[in-house]
Amino acid sequence: MTSTGFDRHGRIKCGTVATPAFDATLADYRDLLGLELVEQGTVPVDLAASWDAPAVAGARTALLRPAGGNGCYYRLVEVEATPDYRPARSYGWVAYEITVEDVFALHEKVAEAFKVIGPPKHVEGFTNFIPMQVVGRSGEILYLNQVLKSMSDVDLPMADSMVDIIFIAILAASDRQASIDFQVRHLGFAEGGTYNIPYSVINNAFALPADNRTTISMTKVDRLPVAEIDQYPQATITRPQPPDGLPPGNALISFNIDNLDKIDLPFLTPPQARPGPLYDGRRVATLRGPDGELYELIETGKGL
Repeated sequence: MTSTGFDRHGRIKCGTVATPAFDATLADYRDLLGLELVEQGTVPVDLAASWDAPAVAGARTALLRPAGGNGCYYRLVEVEATPDYRPARSYGWVAYEITVEDVFALHEKVAEAFKVIGPPKHVEGFTNFIPMQVVGRSGEILYLNQVLKSMSDVDLPMADSMVDIIFIAILAASDRQASIDFQVRHLGFAEGGTYNIPYSVINNAFALPADNRTTISMTKVDRLPVAEIDQYPQATITRPQPPDGLPPGNALISFNIDNLDKIDLPFLTPPQARPGPLYDGRRVATLRGPDGELYELIETGKGL
């Protein structure tokens, strides 16, 4: 087992996308986003069980990483289609926020395969990055952000490759404060800033006026951003998914956690050391959050 500066408590280690279009999605992430394919195979039975998703046992899976090989990964898992799923209309992990080198150049490159729902632009109240939002073939949402500078209370990562690390996980919450409290009380994260903004992704998804405002809150570890928790509208639904399967689209987030023994909630299955580039022999276990979202926790090791 190795340890790097990347593998610290609260860091997003991996974002998993559940896709019914496995081959095409893999090509998009490799050829358009410039991610490196690290590993291909099938989902082990015990890993599927740890996600409470036994139906994906034996499903094709692929692991990719940024060209810089900095410790972050992207995982694709092949699933059956969920016809009732619509991006940004259900509770749970709704998007992965990713740092990129040149958002305007990337906009031109990805438009052939990704649906651009928010072209590059500055956002009211935020001068630290230029965001773009896209939807992939599987209904996953990616926020592709060119970071310009850090914020007053958190450090935003500059990209070292065309598409780099996932640095914030976006959660669509039914009760924003309950989700904050869950991450603070049970995962050892800290509450960050709260903002009230016109949120085009939400307004467009629910056909709301462009000036409708959404309250969002950040969680963090020291100056490391962790999650953005968005108070979603009352019309939001529980995410539909296949029986015993993964949530479609943005399926689960894998966080580095310093010590699984500190977690005071029951895991879906007991912690287990797992092999491979993503886990590196570390203990891993998964929790469900307040809206049913999956938190896969990878133990970095006591004192790391």
